[in-house]
Amino acid sequence: MKRIVPALILIFAALLPASAADAKPKPESLLPDAFAGWQKSLPARTSSNPTNADKVNPALLTEYGFNDFEDATYAKGDRKMQVKAIRFKDASGAYGAFTYYKTPEMQTEKIGDQAASANDRVLFYRGGILVQAVLDRVTPMSAAELRELAIEIPLPAGSARHLPTLPLYLPRQGYVPNTAKYVVGPVGLGSISGPIPANQVDFEHGAELAQGLYNSGRGTATLTLISYPTPQIAGDRLRAVDTAHPQPPDGSTAPLFLTKRSGPLVAIVTGAISPREAKSLLASVNYDAEVTWNQRTGLSPRDNVGSLLVGVVLLTGIILGLAVVAGIAFGGVRILGKRLFPNRVFDRSQDVEIIELKLR
Repeated sequence: MKRIVPALILIFAALLPASAADAKPKPESLLPDAFAGWQKSLPARTSSNPTNADKVNPALLTEYGFNDFEDATYAKGDRKMQVKAIRFKDASGAYGAFTYYKTPEMQTEKIGDQAASANDRVLFYRGGILVQAVLDRVTPMSAAELRELAIEIPLPAGSARHLPTLPLYLPRQGYVPNTAKYVVGPVGLGSISGPIPANQVDFEHGAELAQGLYNSGRGTATLTLISYPTPQIAGDRLRAVDTAHPQPPDGSTAPLFLTKRSGPLVAIVTGAISPREAKSLLASVNYDAEVTWNQRTGLSPRDNVGSLLVGVVLLTGIILGLAVVAGIAFGGVRILGKRLFPNRVFDRSQDVEIIELKLR
């Protein structure tokens, strides 16, 4: 019996970690249980199927890196708020989806990383999560309450929080607010009616696209920026686009189509705009390379022979100085001891005989 009990304990200990490993950890909730006095009134609906998040555009969400979503109803007294959160693999996906759902008539809000509102509908994103809140009625405190909600949204770790830099190259002068779109694939390109088809953009080479509308003297023009991994790929793509869209002769009534390359960026201007304004708009697009040099540009103190010799000389001087100070201190102590305690400490009262061994 004494042998059986330890054996059972060992078997149970061996099976316990396996059972714990089989249990999958519960994923982190996208939405908090409460914020600013709002409480979840019903169990939240969660899913990792993009069709449940958007029945019309599941392929678009997948292209942006859809991960999962949560749909919850909040209550505060007699008020109701419907909140839907969609999580993407990184902040670029959340930003791209935000630009797709955002419309020009929306007003810009200061909620999360970016936000826009239209009546009782508020759209914002923070990190890699896109949030849509539909209120039963808007109050002066609605924006502040949603800002508290944004603070509770979990953030992705590491580089997944970095936003794309391509939209920053869209010029601000003449820009129509809330018209910027960010695209990473052919599905998104088809949703914004880009000036060139997906096969000319060539997303397989890692292209990303940003597009915005601009006011001109003739109406509204479209500026499209396409970013490629290298300037060589951008040059090849620009030649393919120019071949597919040759410049019309002078005096032609064909729609304007002007292009430009700046580093790995390809810029295209189309729409109701004069050639002079189009060239001015293209001139505002200039790629600014950011180079990080992490290689040493000079000798370190350990590799510099001159610094090593100087250090050796200084160390020798310090050692000699310490030796002189120690000698003076030792001699001074003996002299002081002789004067204060004569024939007691350092002097001997009798001569010491030396034992001599006369070995012959």
